[in-house]
Amino acid sequence: MEVAEAFADRVTGTRFLTTGPRVESIGAETTLSLANGNSAQVILGRRNESKIRPVIEQIEALNPNIKVTFLQLDLADQASIHKTASEINTSVEQIDYLINCAEPYRPLFFMRLIIGGTVGARKGARLNVARIGFEHDVVRYEDWNCQNGKDYHPWGAYAQSKAINVLFSAALAEKLKNKGIQSYPVHPELILEANLSTHVTPETWNTAFEWANRNNKGDKQVPVAMETTKTLQDGCSTSLIAALTLPLKV
Repeated sequence: MEVAEAFADRVTGTRFLTTGPRVESIGAETTLSLANGNSAQVILGRRNESKIRPVIEQIEALNPNIKVTFLQLDLADQASIHKTASEINTSVEQIDYLINCAEPYRPLFFMRLIIGGTVGARKGARLNVARIGFEHDVVRYEDWNCQNGKDYHPWGAYAQSKAINVLFSAALAEKLKNKGIQSYPVHPELILEANLSTHVTPETWNTAFEWANRNNKGDKQVPVAMETTKTLQDGCSTSLIAALTLPLKV
């Protein structure tokens, strides 16, 4: 909330689209912060409305004047992606900020369909919530499917998905820089209170650290260990600062 309040003049009257804003998630916390900052409209994209209905009710209670729009978006379904992108491009005047908090790489095609339409209607930012997990493996350009699952490791696949986030964001920034559109991958740090973390047991974390340390390159690498945990509000601050302090010099 503090970031949105600090940059209130840059939030007021703007329109945000957030993917993956379910309860107890960075996406939900981001959207609530923007509502508190008096944005004109928040658009929430998710597979089903029931998962984010509590978030919508929180937004409406926090700011009754804000326009809240739910868009049914199944990022695992190409037909749904095309349908939702078409709805946005025909019914939404403009989107100032697009913040992807959904599954690691699925929003990328969706972004491609709406950029140049409503997203390109005004200079702004496109943010992908990534993580620094990509540092712990090489990018498998020729083996993106882990030899059809034969060489699959959950944390290796996780690192690959984070690498895709970063590479896509960098390529998008390069392609759109002449249009005044900026794209950044942002790291929210370790958020154990997020709903995704409920699926990661202490044993799973131990496996992750063992795997990451085996993949460290060089004798002088600092051993990988548990980071200091952050709150959901801390985590969403990364995206908000990147969006609201445009233009960033990188």
